[in-house]
Amino acid sequence: MRCAPDAVARVLATAVPEPVTVDRLEPLTGGASADIWSVDATDGAGTAHALILRRGASRGDISFGIDPRLEPLVQRAAAGAAVPTADVLATFADDDALGTGYLMRRLPGETIPRKLFRDPAYAVALAALTGDCATALARVHEVPLDALPALPQLPAYEQLTFLESLHRSIGQPVPTFELGFAWLRERIPPPAPLRLVHGDFRTGNFLVDERGLVAVLDWELAHLGDPAEDIGWLCTRAWRFGGAGEVGGFGSRADFYAAYQRASGLPVDHDRVRFWEVFGSLKWGIICQLQAFAHLRGERPSVERAAIGRRVTEAELDLLLLTL
Repeated sequence: MRCAPDAVARVLATAVPEPVTVDRLEPLTGGASADIWSVDATDGAGTAHALILRRGASRGDISFGIDPRLEPLVQRAAAGAAVPTADVLATFADDDALGTGYLMRRLPGETIPRKLFRDPAYAVALAALTGDCATALARVHEVPLDALPALPQLPAYEQLTFLESLHRSIGQPVPTFELGFAWLRERIPPPAPLRLVHGDFRTGNFLVDERGLVAVLDWELAHLGDPAEDIGWLCTRAWRFGGAGEVGGFGSRADFYAAYQRASGLPVDHDRVRFWEVFGSLKWGIICQLQAFAHLRGERPSVERAAIGRRVTEAELDLLLLTL
């Protein structure tokens, strides 16, 4: 969908002095769930604004995300609870020219894991990232529920049922996934007190500069649930990107758990985290499978989807290592 400068200027003018001039509008690489643009603009008072425009895109064959109208509301609530994240400046919904999304401040930093892990310029940041991310996650889980919009409540059994239905819809059973479903069904943890769950708290969604964590990105999978889900997802091997640390490729479990407990005052239940780590590996494997079949069936032909499909076997190995 085209992004018109005059439409962006019109939306921004609801938050800054008019008239607004859009000086630069450039598409950025985004995921399947969002269309992302870098925006430079000047308001009527002569103030320059460096912004990111994020709007909902077709979610295709994976329907995990919340209504895009809710994303900026969650992000604002998180910022109000001292979670490091970009300030939301303006929102728009069902706009004829732009669709639904929001404008937020553009912050400096890097998200690409291979750059963070390989560039010596980020050595100090990597050393600080365990504590930074643990503190940020503790703050996510402390966001007052009454500050949030109406988010879905997603207990473990409901997510497992949904994930299984997605896998069955493909029509090609994977024996290792069947083992994973059986293992998880036998170990569903008792309900935990509801807290805000980011839903995709992982390396790749962290904006990092040379000193450490700048912002937590991508709130489209936010929901209410078990906070251990976020920890298990961060520990899932797929999000280590070749890094040595069991937590996001950069940290140790012991250090992260200790830092999270200090910041949150909540104990880390290792069994709960293991359940969600197994769940995360299975979820990622099924996402890879969905991507592959969207390509193979001609629904959304894409070399990238085909390549992601080959990673099903990685998820299978992770499941076996975690459960056997």
